[in-house]
Amino acid sequence: MSQRIFVGNLPFSATNAQLNELFGKHGEVVSAEIVTDRMSDRSRGFGFVEMAKTEEATAAIAALSGQQMDGRALTVNKAKERTERGNSRGGRSGGSRW
Repeated sequence: MSQRIFVGNLPFSATNAQLNELFGKHGEVVSAEIVTDRMSDRSRGFGFVEMAKTEEATAAIAALSGQQMDGRALTVNKAKERTERGNSRGGRSGGSRW
């Protein structure tokens, strides 16, 4: 079963290919994607990697957590499940009153 991994504190210069290569040393990478800002298309400094097997993901987390990448210590851990996001009106239900 595949496992999704959160990777934080990435250097802003990091690429999806570098992320794929880094985690590929520990097993089969299904996908590797750095999250970017919608407006500027710049890296937000974190991303997600999906590994084919849970055992490989566990090994990658243990090996890469705290590892330096361009002078930044990576934060690597099991990704939390996505939760449904509310509306974009600051949590208020109904229409705007302004």
